[in-house]
Amino acid sequence: MAKKKTILDLQQMKENGEQAAWMVIYDACLASSAEEAGMDMILVGDSMGMIIYGYEGTVPVTMDMSIAHCQGVRRGAPNTYLIGDMPFGAYHASCEDAVNNAVRFIKEGGVDAIKLEGGVAVADKIRAISNAGIVVFGHIGLTPQSSAAMGGFKVQGKNTATAKAVIEDAIAVYKAGARTLLLEGVPEETASFIHRILPIPVYGIGAGSDCDGQVLLAADALGVYKNFTPKFAKKYCNIGEIATQGMRDYIAEVKEGSFPAPEHKYKFTGDRDEFAAFLAEYEKTLDL
Repeated sequence: MAKKKTILDLQQMKENGEQAAWMVIYDACLASSAEEAGMDMILVGDSMGMIIYGYEGTVPVTMDMSIAHCQGVRRGAPNTYLIGDMPFGAYHASCEDAVNNAVRFIKEGGVDAIKLEGGVAVADKIRAISNAGIVVFGHIGLTPQSSAAMGGFKVQGKNTATAKAVIEDAIAVYKAGARTLLLEGVPEETASFIHRILPIPVYGIGAGSDCDGQVLLAADALGVYKNFTPKFAKKYCNIGEIATQGMRDYIAEVKEGSFPAPEHKYKFTGDRDEFAAFLAEYEKTLDL
């Protein structure tokens, strides 16, 4: 089993030009598969709101929900670098709230770092959490928690004016003490410039290839989530179709009586005549 990475390893990977691969996962089973496959990092994202709980967005996700899923993922992948995603409302009101909730992720969730969305507007929260000794992953561009204010899930930084705003957010996040930065839903030209000017690892999800690594939702990459597939996602397999077909086969076998077959049944090892006599006498005593 490979040794769990540290933030210093991630920085060294950037300096060596080694790409980091990570996925968004919410449960122990998939986390175990990710660790076995050699995944560099796992993010327990607030996208669980849609993928796990069926909400329309990420806003309803709570701290308790997030921490519970972090605990499950940590049990499934004890040797993988783990990032907890600060849910909406967990850090917006005050720096004190931000630090207290980040500490909960570390102490209760067993994570190695936290991620939060926003740039200039949350720089003071990033600084406070960093000053508390917690590794912060920044997240700018298309930030799902703020999608309503953006008018929906829209690509950011598509022209000079909006690109400038994304770049300013990136610089603010770095100066506030974030140790890495995630760019979501931005053109490669904007991402490439940010990657070039920042000394910390810059990762992408829908930000092109000129980054220090890539992240995808396992639900997208594995074909689990059927409601929507973003342009930037690639399906490496289609578990959803396999699962549906498996369920069809199961239903058919139950209906026709071919399941359970003999190999799925437990064998009675006692004296069958004795058992039959017992049942016959016992049945006489029943009052049903």
